[in-house]
Amino acid sequence: MTNPAIYVNFPGKIIMVGFGSIGQGILPLILRHIGVSADRISIITADDSGRAEAAEFGVKFVRSPLDRSNYRSSLEPLLAKGDFVLNLSVDVSSIALIELCREHGALYLDTCIEPWPGGYTDPGIPMSRRTNYALRDDALKLRTGAGAADAPTAVLTHGANPGLVSHFVKQALLNIAGDTGVEVREPATRAQWAALAHGLGIKVVHIAERDSQISDVPKKMNEFVNTWSVDGFVSEGAQPAELGWGAHERNFPADGNRFDFGSGCAIYLNRPGASTRVRTWTPKAGHFHGFLITHGEAISIAEYYTVMDGQQLLYRPTVHYAYHPSDAAVNSVHEFAGRNWVLQDHKRIMNKEIIEGIDELGVLLAGHQKNAYWFGSQLSIGAARKLAPFNSATSLQVTIAALAGMIWAIENPARGLVEPDEMDYRRVLEICMPYLGPVTGAYTDWTPLLERGRLFPEDLDAGDPWQFKNVRVT
Repeated sequence: MTNPAIYVNFPGKIIMVGFGSIGQGILPLILRHIGVSADRISIITADDSGRAEAAEFGVKFVRSPLDRSNYRSSLEPLLAKGDFVLNLSVDVSSIALIELCREHGALYLDTCIEPWPGGYTDPGIPMSRRTNYALRDDALKLRTGAGAADAPTAVLTHGANPGLVSHFVKQALLNIAGDTGVEVREPATRAQWAALAHGLGIKVVHIAERDSQISDVPKKMNEFVNTWSVDGFVSEGAQPAELGWGAHERNFPADGNRFDFGSGCAIYLNRPGASTRVRTWTPKAGHFHGFLITHGEAISIAEYYTVMDGQQLLYRPTVHYAYHPSDAAVNSVHEFAGRNWVLQDHKRIMNKEIIEGIDELGVLLAGHQKNAYWFGSQLSIGAARKLAPFNSATSLQVTIAALAGMIWAIENPARGLVEPDEMDYRRVLEICMPYLGPVTGAYTDWTPLLERGRLFPEDLDAGDPWQFKNVRVT
């Protein structure tokens, strides 16, 4: 990229916690677009992955796994008022790091809400507490108390998804309004955005993603292969499947459960997301089956677009992730499941060996006047390699969104705890667009009832194609 823009100058230090595929991919983007020198960036990570990449840019690299006992003693000597902690780790508590940043007046961003080890998979923890709903509920409690409202900005869950897709939803809503003749002034508040979605008749929001990247190195037995963090994917895939639960739903799942705490905007299923499949659609892939992997955006988007009349629920869309990863990752998930959710002995993140493919990531908004509309990124591996070093198509969609979140936080340093839905979607998209390949919107007549019951009888709700009962693969 010629003459890259410096979006913001940053006089403080940046401490990166974790340096896997996303950390390695975002480092050159930070140095390209944030005014900060390499000697003011430090990496604290659990293993040697990425040491050579850090050295290439002259960035300090420290191998020091963080845990409950040492995270304060490891990070406090590095932290001062006005610094930035970028948490791209696994098994390091987001809440603990946010609290530490507050104490020192530092900014913070992560791409998902991480617990300490066992928070996702400890069978001694009730299933409802191993969900992203519970992690988010605990994190949002940091908004209470003296000084919380104007505390240093801490951006929760701002990668591609969760993160970028929340901004896609807002742009998609405005596009649908324009295409259906609905005159609307751009909403300025959460209530106005929710009213727009309600007025348009949006019943469901799928975060619909199809990763078609392939490698010339085949997956081996006893190996988990992915185009981004294996540990991250395995952790969320082993959590219970969960989704924002829409007001239009009239068929509660037999294996579904409601939460007895928090806002009640979501439900979870008595099964892992990596064994739960749903039907969805993207423009290039067409219709396909994806995994209903739990993600924070399924909860935050559902709650953000809720409309209440006092205590009565008037409107909420059903929101969930529908993810078809690379074919190698699908085979890895099947092997992982066959081992009764015990991870394979070997892990590999595809990058240099990828030979072709795209990551088609966007949001499918359905139930409105024109049936369904997908809006998102169709980034190819070839384009990603030209745009930024150390990135695949998948990682670049995450890293540029995390960078945009960092820039927004630096520009808005005293906003307290913030979710993606509450940020300036135009500013984020402005930064991300040059790195997303073709960004397009497409309408479709597809519904999850297409050709259903033709070969085998099915228990369907023919009165409303956008019931979760019809979307789910059983």
